[in-house]
Amino acid sequence: MTHRASHFLKLSQFIPPFVLLFATHNPRLLDTVSQADRLRVWSGFVLMASSRVVSTCLFVALLTCTLSAFFNCRNLFYSQMPMKKTKALIGDAGVTFSNAVSFTATPLCCPSRSSILTGKYPHNHLVRNNSISGNCSGTAWQKEAEPFAFPVYLNKMRYQTFYGGKYLNQYGSKDAGGVGHVPPGWDQWHALLGNSKYYNYTLSVNGKEEKHGDNYEKDYLTDLVLNRSLHFLEERSPNHPFFMMLCPPSPHSPWTAAPQYQQSFSDVKAPRNGSFNMPGKDKHWLLRQPANPMPNSSVEYLDNAYRRRWQTLLSVDDMVEQLIKKLDSIKELSNTYIFYTSDHGYHTGQFSLPIDKRQLYEFDIRIPLLVRGPGIKPKQTLQSPVLNIDLSMTILDIAGVNLSTVNMDGQSFLPQMAPSLRNGTERPFFLVEYTGEGHSSEDPSCPKLGPGLAECFPDCVCEDAFNNTYACVRALKDANLQYCEFADNESFVEVYNLTSDPHQLENIVKKVDPTLLQIMNQRLIKLQSCTGDSCRNIK
Repeated sequence: MTHRASHFLKLSQFIPPFVLLFATHNPRLLDTVSQADRLRVWSGFVLMASSRVVSTCLFVALLTCTLSAFFNCRNLFYSQMPMKKTKALIGDAGVTFSNAVSFTATPLCCPSRSSILTGKYPHNHLVRNNSISGNCSGTAWQKEAEPFAFPVYLNKMRYQTFYGGKYLNQYGSKDAGGVGHVPPGWDQWHALLGNSKYYNYTLSVNGKEEKHGDNYEKDYLTDLVLNRSLHFLEERSPNHPFFMMLCPPSPHSPWTAAPQYQQSFSDVKAPRNGSFNMPGKDKHWLLRQPANPMPNSSVEYLDNAYRRRWQTLLSVDDMVEQLIKKLDSIKELSNTYIFYTSDHGYHTGQFSLPIDKRQLYEFDIRIPLLVRGPGIKPKQTLQSPVLNIDLSMTILDIAGVNLSTVNMDGQSFLPQMAPSLRNGTERPFFLVEYTGEGHSSEDPSCPKLGPGLAECFPDCVCEDAFNNTYACVRALKDANLQYCEFADNESFVEVYNLTSDPHQLENIVKKVDPTLLQIMNQRLIKLQSCTGDSCRNIK
């Protein structure tokens, strides 16, 4: 790693499910853009850069939407929507990656966040799911992956680093080292123990336990993360760069909105187009088991969830606005990169699955990505394919780290955002992989299906299973295709032409030229064993 830019960067990272703020003094960037044009990026991470090129990255870990909404992000950023300020302050001020080209490497919280932190596919960071047995914040993660996460590189370059909000689902548990474990690379650590909550939670504050109750003014987690990040900005040293990563719980369950927003969007329902309430014919058995059409109880439940998720995002929208105002007041806004993104997608009624993630389809693997910062022209929409494993490489690229010294699978997308700053190439295809979870005993909500399932609803719709384990090649450049293989006793294969069938209604595996199937199979084999450079150089 090069240390030549160690005195140039300030990075603040914040996650509303994720928000990152990043400030850099990288001379290679400062020489190419004016002082008033410094790059700021928000991507569900939000990166913000200051005049030393400060970059701030905002990452909304669970900012997700359904397929139909996701095609144009209409339900989040346009028309009637919860994220109007975010669209105006980040998307309109920088670049919006088309929803057809921004993806997660795996559609589940803990392995996806692990990919964001390490820049690696799950088969390389070895976090398989949200359980300790799946290495979520487990011993192997802490010994073999966490010490090489991107904040460690920034900290070595004398970045002042701040983390606030949800980290990994098993963080803080006894088997994960308890509240005293603070991952390397973080100067200020304000992390939630366990999964998302809005009230009545426990934080690890620099390794010390801090319990919270149910008082909105004192305890509402989204606002608490914001307030502590603002304090960090006030107290930081002006002599070193900073990075903030903010990860509020919104819009994760239990979907507890702030009091002032609990009556918002009273008429909003989940979109009814695309694959909503359609049968999962010709798909993996897990998609074939839900009743179709869905019972009214399921539809009412998912509509309520959809509406309440929107309500929680209004506080995230306020968070974005307040961060922008603070950066402006301390005269760092024009030097800050801000990223806004998510760790995975989400479905509400697609293929008659009520609510969840974990599936291989576009509604679960696409994520929003907005970025602003020095050198990034405003009001751009890009079609370049980007993965969440690319975030860490992009941040380190902006910071001035020599990327040839970094062992990560992703690649910087700075060349796509700001061609005047970097040259680069686009990937033609990439890997999506997931390891299913299930219970050894029968789920009382669905005893007829036997053991091995998880995430079952009262109407006997199960969203996961041990053999919901798959790997996919997603191609975009030459052909808009998805090819997936399941690790089950059927050796099930799904293939979709996303150009003619954007909602993935028809599995065309039996109609495709066998030569193409062989090509996709060979790509998948190579991707599943790739590491570092080899992940970027597969033909």
